[in-house]
Amino acid sequence: MAARLRLVFMGTPDFAVPTMRALLDAGHEFLAVYSQPARPAGRGQRERLSPVHEFAAAHGLPVRTPASLRDAGVQAEFAALRPDVAVVVAYGLILPRPILAAPRLGCINLHASLLPRWRGAAPIQRAIMAGDRETGVAAMQMEAGLDTGPVLLERRLPIGPDTTAGELHDRLAEDGARVMVQALSGLATGRLRPRPQAEEGVTYASKIEKEECRIDWRRGAAELDCMIRGLSPFPGAFAEIGGERIRILLARPVEGHGAPGEVLDGDLTVACGRGALRLLRLQRAGREPLAAAEFLRGFPIRPGQRFD
Repeated sequence: MAARLRLVFMGTPDFAVPTMRALLDAGHEFLAVYSQPARPAGRGQRERLSPVHEFAAAHGLPVRTPASLRDAGVQAEFAALRPDVAVVVAYGLILPRPILAAPRLGCINLHASLLPRWRGAAPIQRAIMAGDRETGVAAMQMEAGLDTGPVLLERRLPIGPDTTAGELHDRLAEDGARVMVQALSGLATGRLRPRPQAEEGVTYASKIEKEECRIDWRRGAAELDCMIRGLSPFPGAFAEIGGERIRILLARPVEGHGAPGEVLDGDLTVACGRGALRLLRLQRAGREPLAAAEFLRGFPIRPGQRFD
């Protein structure tokens, strides 16, 4: 490794863990790990540490969990660490200017898109939902704007016709870890220079809202296929039939004609505004996801029924 940096890591979900692991393996010194506070989770609503917090604790790394970074005392504690760099991966809190300015080499964010496309909260889901054929990860020098900073390094990744958000999430997390290690090395040695983002092609990946997940069968089958894959496995596209809400996690566009939402055959082919979808993987509330044939054994759906 060209340089051993003293860093602060800032992240919360499992997407950030491969980058932490790669930076540890590369020999960097972790001064502190910042993660969001424990949250109630599961049926018992017990407080659960974030994946980043759990990984840090398992490796003996000091963890800080402020609810906000706007407090002057929190900012002073951060600055007192005197880090060379802060690495930010899906942290979930806004970094005020005093935090951005404290590290000698700045704050470097790993973002799961090819900037400036899909700035914002849900780039993985939005790329698939929009039918994009390519995405990637970018190591970006952070500034006050939302994902507007110059890019140090990026890696491109194709989106296949069957790719789900869950699969893409895992691939980008691993690719992103390698990108960040290379970006820090290049930044420390001066071999990498940040390049400004293009002014054209800016799009925003807004947070996924609950009502967006309801399937409108009047839309075309190809468009709904992208939507379903972009929301799979979480939060999951859904429709209702027989008085029950069903999450649809995987489908395939096929030929078929009928009233939108109508079940056309015993293989769970459902008519759309244009074409039809064959439903491949479904889930009832509180149950495990199942392949269509197994699902139908426990929840029969017959031709002529309608999904709402």
